[in-house]
Amino acid sequence: MTDTLLAPAVPETLHADFYGFQADLTPVEQDAALRLRELLEREVRPIANDYWARAEFPHQVVQPLARFGAFGAFIPEVARFENSAVYRGWAGMELGRVDASTCTFVGVQSGLAMGAIHVGGSREQREEWLPAMADGTVMGAFGLTEPLSGSDTARGLRTTARRDGDRWVLNGAKRWIGNATFSDITVVWARDVADQQVKGFLVRRGTPGFTTSKIEGKQALRIVQNADITLEDVVVPESDRLPEVHSFREVAIVLRLTRAEVAWQAIGVAVGAYEAAVRYAGEREQFGKTIAHYQIVQDRLASCLGNITACIAMCMQVSRMQDEGRQRDEHAALAKSFVTTRMREVVAWCRELLGGNGITLEHGVARYFADAEAVYSFEGTRDMNQLIVGRSITGVSAFV
Repeated sequence: MTDTLLAPAVPETLHADFYGFQADLTPVEQDAALRLRELLEREVRPIANDYWARAEFPHQVVQPLARFGAFGAFIPEVARFENSAVYRGWAGMELGRVDASTCTFVGVQSGLAMGAIHVGGSREQREEWLPAMADGTVMGAFGLTEPLSGSDTARGLRTTARRDGDRWVLNGAKRWIGNATFSDITVVWARDVADQQVKGFLVRRGTPGFTTSKIEGKQALRIVQNADITLEDVVVPESDRLPEVHSFREVAIVLRLTRAEVAWQAIGVAVGAYEAAVRYAGEREQFGKTIAHYQIVQDRLASCLGNITACIAMCMQVSRMQDEGRQRDEHAALAKSFVTTRMREVVAWCRELLGGNGITLEHGVARYFADAEAVYSFEGTRDMNQLIVGRSITGVSAFV
């Protein structure tokens, strides 16, 4: 099944950008946003439902995204053009608007895997891996979450690393690792048994003892290839350890780079569902006229647009703060918590507006509705992000 019914002419500006926020991007960034929108409408939207239904990854989209410059846009050495955090957030919204899975894939490759090498790698590692990852010839994954630790990863990381001369031996397990079924390198975070500090390692595909198994049965982000990873006496040379990683602090820096962009992704999911609902309201007839004529439908759509507009305004400011070096953990946490909650409301209203048709892939809303649940949960659940903000408000940590 394809999305041919959901492929109108590419708009110069988004219908959902009610207050004209796109004008705050530079002319170069506005042009890039439009080119990305065109690429996604051409390459991703027509195949998204089909690959989502089959839970398969469309590898053919990697090179178009790479040529555009979707990977590593925040890294000066590989960025295609000078850009701001505001633009990168907007690009995440554009990706999420068409397909949250594709946006997640880009986030893992660019923000997490490349971000870890950018933050923690040596000059030689950055030169070896970042250009190849930016041009899409090397795929990356980010191995942090474990079967028994998600929200408590900072304290509960169980994967171990033991120094053995000029090499390290890794043992443990990871879960929910996006891209891991096809990644060429996986950034694995493990606790050093000698000093109990978290360290980062680049584990190459085919390394003995490193195995991946695709997680089956997902009902959200089905295009994303999440995997369970097992590490059994995996030997990694010292040259593949990230030398600038000394504790979980560096992991937190990488996560801070991406958390606000997940909030932008959530806006994109809401926008995608909203646009589909608007189109449906103008086509679906009941009682002799399109449902767009009815007050309750207009009320739902206006509520959706209000949520989207408030969320764009919040994320624009958070990204400006990142550009200015003023963004702190609690700023990104509040954006992720608030925006994903509003996203959940929007996709629910849109699914409701479509009635029974809202649970089929034909009109697209069902995919946004399901994917929203995953976006709501990853990069820190709502509750965990609320506690980060609460700690900032009260000066008291409520974490167990």
